[in-house]
Amino acid sequence: MHRTQAANSIVFGEYVAHALSLEPSRFNIRGIALLCLTFCFLAHGATPAFGIRLQNLLGLSKMLVLWAIAIAGVFCLFGVPGFTVDPQYQAPDNFAWSKFWEGSTQTSPNAIVTGLFNVLWSFNGYTYVNQVLGEVRDPVRTVRRAAPLAMFLAAMTYLVVNVGYFAAVAKVDLLDSGRIVAALFFRNLFGPTTETALSVIIAMSVLGNVLAALFTHARVIQELGREGVLPRSSFFASTRPFNGPMAALFTQYFISTVFMLAPPPGDAYLFMISLSTYSIANVNMIVSFGLLLMHTSSYREWDWQPPFKAPKFVIVIFFISNVFLVTVPFLPPTIGSRSYEFLPYWSHIAAAGGVALIGFMHWYLMYKAPSERHGYKLECEVVDDGMMSRYSSGSD
Repeated sequence: MHRTQAANSIVFGEYVAHALSLEPSRFNIRGIALLCLTFCFLAHGATPAFGIRLQNLLGLSKMLVLWAIAIAGVFCLFGVPGFTVDPQYQAPDNFAWSKFWEGSTQTSPNAIVTGLFNVLWSFNGYTYVNQVLGEVRDPVRTVRRAAPLAMFLAAMTYLVVNVGYFAAVAKVDLLDSGRIVAALFFRNLFGPTTETALSVIIAMSVLGNVLAALFTHARVIQELGREGVLPRSSFFASTRPFNGPMAALFTQYFISTVFMLAPPPGDAYLFMISLSTYSIANVNMIVSFGLLLMHTSSYREWDWQPPFKAPKFVIVIFFISNVFLVTVPFLPPTIGSRSYEFLPYWSHIAAAGGVALIGFMHWYLMYKAPSERHGYKLECEVVDDGMMSRYSSGSD
């Protein structure tokens, strides 16, 4: 979870540095990223209502920027006056079939999965609403209607935005742009002044993403505290002192800062993307396998009736795709290809496994082993104030 905020805070730092015409370096990019994380932590921790309103406003601005890029890109593609590439910049020729696949020589499974990790990262926020359904009025009805519409709009917007990028930015600039391709898009169409202004606007939309991710993941930690499964659960479940999840927010803030500062220059962003997406793929694989088990005769006696179900064929496809994402990264890159500049290709696998192992050891040593050793079982009960769940022991 913390990888999302860490990676996006770096993107925020890159766009701010670009807007200020600063030469990108490890210190100024990560310094700005640290300020971004600190601001988001204080906004949600000290002024929860303001933080939510700000993230909603910036989230709306992000969609407006994406639609602006999509519309301008389509106009550029069809040669609408006023939406042509400035002659001082290289004219793109990205849709010619002879050049469309130019340079795409790394077709190894590892390279394909690395590319998929970057693509899946773009849709990473689609699950956020599921993590804060307690904040949604009539969540089942809302998600059932809003989720398909939101996914369709996001997918179509991303598709048209990428068409716009190819229409307005030369391939060599796309490959060298890193994460600031949107700034180059506006520079090519509307000039350097617009490039600077839009870099600031895009940075603000990224700030909205960091706000949303920090808030969502902090609420998950707070709910885990309320369930009583974390050490010192009452601390993480607390809303003191500003009626917000301050302790959970600080946990996210601290870990995100570590993950943002620790990786070496050049590898930080890709490492966090790969670590986050690989970890999510592991969870998705296990969950989808569990859903498939619920369709077998051995588990039908449970009479599991959720408010809505995914069709079985969708679960099968989802399971197979995540097995692919989990297993293929173990294959080394081909000669001449590399996942990172400095880190070994398996770094995100090792980090994800380490985090999972820590969680497993905590569960086993704190709950499973003591219950087996002393002959009792754990049952969940809700405390009278409705705010906390506790695991209490009962003899077998």
